[in-house]
Amino acid sequence: MKMHEKAQILDEKGIKRSLTRIAHEIIEKNKGIENIILVGIRRRGVPLADRMAAIIEEIEGTRPLMGKLDITLYRDDLTALSENPVVHGTDIPSNINDKKIVLVDDVLYTGRTVRAGMDALMDLGRPQTIQLAVLVDRGHRELPIRADYIGKNVPTSKKEFVHVKLQEIDGDEGAVIMEKYD
Repeated sequence: MKMHEKAQILDEKGIKRSLTRIAHEIIEKNKGIENIILVGIRRRGVPLADRMAAIIEEIEGTRPLMGKLDITLYRDDLTALSENPVVHGTDIPSNINDKKIVLVDDVLYTGRTVRAGMDALMDLGRPQTIQLAVLVDRGHRELPIRADYIGKNVPTSKKEFVHVKLQEIDGDEGAVIMEKYD
């Protein structure tokens, strides 16, 4: 199966604008940032959460706590991925009981990654709320999950997928729709 880039949906400035808007929405919805922990799902959710934390600090004068969540062992397709999955570890800087968790990921598709993230969080404690922030929502949900904060809604077909590139991981910045072809 081959892939080609079909369209660019976000460039570097578009990502920054989306994250800035999401940061403002998080502050507004939660009436500030008290008891908020931004938790990025490894891989690309982590740098996105870190960027949002920096933007919130610029606005509020205080940086919210930020954590990293590895959902590898919570995935429902774990055996299909690898016989020896690589676990990168979870790092949450605080007890999550009665905290407002904002789970951050790059792309929302079927909802299975988010479900795995919520399962992992619930094993760590009982948060007051779990909210979801995604850079791109591409539709095609298989589970009843929706994002509270969305950078960009992009309708896609099942033969397309959204690839987010971040400077911290990929050395490049942007989001593109990739299409499969034979």
